[in-house]
Amino acid sequence: MLDARTLVLIPARMAATRLPGKPLLDIAGLPMIVHVMRRAQEANIGRVVIATDAPEIAQAVKANGGEAAMTRSDHPSGSDRIFEALEALDPSRQIDTIINVQGDLPTIAPANIRAVVSPFADPAVDIATLAAIISKPDEHTNPNVVKVVGSPLSERRMRALYFTRATAPANEGPRYHHIGLYAYRRKALSRFVALKPSPLELREKLEQLRALEAGMRIDVTVVDSVPLGVDTPHDLETARQVLAGTNR
Repeated sequence: MLDARTLVLIPARMAATRLPGKPLLDIAGLPMIVHVMRRAQEANIGRVVIATDAPEIAQAVKANGGEAAMTRSDHPSGSDRIFEALEALDPSRQIDTIINVQGDLPTIAPANIRAVVSPFADPAVDIATLAAIISKPDEHTNPNVVKVVGSPLSERRMRALYFTRATAPANEGPRYHHIGLYAYRRKALSRFVALKPSPLELREKLEQLRALEAGMRIDVTVVDSVPLGVDTPHDLETARQVLAGTNR
């Protein structure tokens, strides 16, 4: 049963540099954004809306039975885009949990979308996100793989202390690949988008550091694997292979 207090928002824009028009690229007969939308719908945790500035994305979503909210084109980040959509969709402020799913994760497991909200059982948590243990040796040193350094709370959960593109923490032990899927309490999202970019955010080019530098608490659920993010033509072909025959 859908929770009326939870809203899943998927920001999408056409301005990707490496894969122009990325949300509408065909995967197994459907635009990529529709695959992401369907995974979010299958999570069955709340209303799902695509937040976009592109009429062609909105049209594709609606043609496949989805809902889209139009937003401004000048947002610096997906967080700003989903906040505009939230305010327009819920002026009476009934929604208290917002899940931000990246629009380039067509193979994201619905169970992982559900898992992101579990830290909210603790009222002290402002923002929740996901990570998986790094298993590929090259990912430890790859700056494109964001690592989360955290203090363990249980086998499947940690409190985030830092996010970095560097190899961290040092020495032996697991490292965690951050997965860019977030859940926000409404007050936390409102506060976050009102903050100026922070020094460490600008240095690492990681938006979530703004929240940590402002003293906000981010908890992390550890899941089994990292979903495929489509950023390159090779990623696109991989997604097409994974999702071949799934159009339904």
